[in-house]
Amino acid sequence: MDVDDSRPFGAHLRMGWWKPLVVVLVPPLVLLVLQILGYQLTGVLEGSDNPLAPTMTPLKFLAVNLATIATGVLAILLLARLARVPWRSLISSPRPFDARRLRRYLLSAALLVAAGIGVVAVVAPDSPGWIAFGVSGTTIVMLVVILLTTPLQAIGEELMFRSAALPAAASWLRAVRPALILGLVVSSLAFAVLHGSSDPWLFGYYAFLSAATGLMAIVSNGIEAPVAFHVANNVLFTTVNTLMSDGAPFAIDRSTDTGDAAVLILGAVNIAMLVLVWLRERRIRATRTVAGGRSGEHGLEHSRDR
Repeated sequence: MDVDDSRPFGAHLRMGWWKPLVVVLVPPLVLLVLQILGYQLTGVLEGSDNPLAPTMTPLKFLAVNLATIATGVLAILLLARLARVPWRSLISSPRPFDARRLRRYLLSAALLVAAGIGVVAVVAPDSPGWIAFGVSGTTIVMLVVILLTTPLQAIGEELMFRSAALPAAASWLRAVRPALILGLVVSSLAFAVLHGSSDPWLFGYYAFLSAATGLMAIVSNGIEAPVAFHVANNVLFTTVNTLMSDGAPFAIDRSTDTGDAAVLILGAVNIAMLVLVWLRERRIRATRTVAGGRSGEHGLEHSRDR
């Protein structure tokens, strides 16, 4: 196996030079194809003249989420195969996956994202494109789709970019810090490009979001924290967008001039979450160091008694 447990998560893999190219390029292309096919199929089922329109009907939103989930699984299995490592090492390393960590970070992330949405509503209510509060049959169906599939969609993106693209790109270099920087740059740019925004504000925000969640994964040696933040962010924002669309499907428009400085508020939320993760992980390491020291002292006393 090519997992180096002495190196931090994100720089813990070793592969041939061509394998990271496959991991970085193939999953996004697969996702793009699956989404286009999903749009076309949805257009046929709904009788739409323009299936690629930015309006998100429940069926189209479901197709997008399912495509992302499938691609995330593909990405991690592809990397595990090419790097000859167990897929669990791409979730967290060198420690095992920690469900308790995930739950705690999810609660913190939900509070931070909710606060960010509240600030946007007060400071820049026109920026998100909200119309008015409204509930219809479409709203109810969309909320069901969001609650059932958006958490998995967020996990799919984390598998694709934090579990796969980040360590794959980092494997090109051996020095730890340059490797991590390269992994963050490549995975962040891939994430931003895949979101297909020609607006500089939105493109910059997507790259920043990816870099922040990548740092969360590196600091915590696993993807629990970035998954928690991504799930909270996507679920809460799509829920609010749905409720504030006056009962109609909301639109995801990332064309030029659709973003503005309001994304700085969301960037501040990302920074707050990153700082929280860093502080909590530092406390966890300090606690374990103290506990390990006490255990060693007890062992020494025991040996002396004997």
